[in-house]
Amino acid sequence: SRCLDGIKAKQDRELQTWVNNQSFILEDLASNSGRSTVLDMFKRSQRNFVNYRENNCRWQYLVLSPDASAAVAYKKCYITLTQYRIEELAKLNE
Repeated sequence: SRCLDGIKAKQDRELQTWVNNQSFILEDLASNSGRSTVLDMFKRSQRNFVNYRENNCRWQYLVLSPDASAAVAYKKCYITLTQYRIEELAKLNE
């Protein structure tokens, strides 16, 4: 479980880097076009992703709770969904 904590923290940092990168790109686009809608929608989609990830992993935790494997299941879910989001944002920059 401790090993997963380290992976989870690393994934969070990497995701934040990609979110910041995409925000920077969209801020530049908004300043050039005068339209900030795309940036607002991206920020909303990121908030929605965070909420989805939390809820999706939490129900998996609750199914197994109070078993010790519940925390591991939560962390694995969190890491997997975070990795998918990183991959999605990385593809936007290809």
